[in-house]
Amino acid sequence: MTLHVQSTLETYYDILHVREDASFDEIRQSYRLALLQSHPDKLCKSSEMPKSVDNVDDRFMKVQKAWETLGDLRSRALYDDKLRSLRCDELVAEDVALDDMMVEDGEELDFCYQCRCGDFFMISWSELEEMGYVLCRDPEDEISVRTVEGLPGCVILPCSSCSLKIRLLINTNSKVKL
Repeated sequence: MTLHVQSTLETYYDILHVREDASFDEIRQSYRLALLQSHPDKLCKSSEMPKSVDNVDDRFMKVQKAWETLGDLRSRALYDDKLRSLRCDELVAEDVALDDMMVEDGEELDFCYQCRCGDFFMISWSELEEMGYVLCRDPEDEISVRTVEGLPGCVILPCSSCSLKIRLLINTNSKVKL
């Protein structure tokens, strides 16, 4: 995946023709359809054979790579985080450490940081776990983070009201007091 500042990025979601919030079943169904439409053996038998065999092989390999990434929950979370970072990296207002976040202990634990506009940047415990981070709550009401090797050390968070974004820095030494 390459991104030039002025270019349009073709994502794995684009290759499989699904939305970024598509379910696993939607992705699998779209993958199977794209596979049939791009498989070289299938196209050789049809009258729809493109002029260039290289284009067929390239398209087929893109479909395969998209499925390998989006078909696995952990690799999809990593890909989504990388995609968010690529899209928003230069627009980040500031870097914030996880231990600088306030914690709201309601129905679910929410981490928030106040924006200049008065609203908040927010991320929930479950969203962090979906991305692959493991949060542990100890008896002293402190939350610590364990990361699996290969996970990025940051997440881009948008403000709930305005266009500002922050980069949430996550490291294994972070401890948040409830």
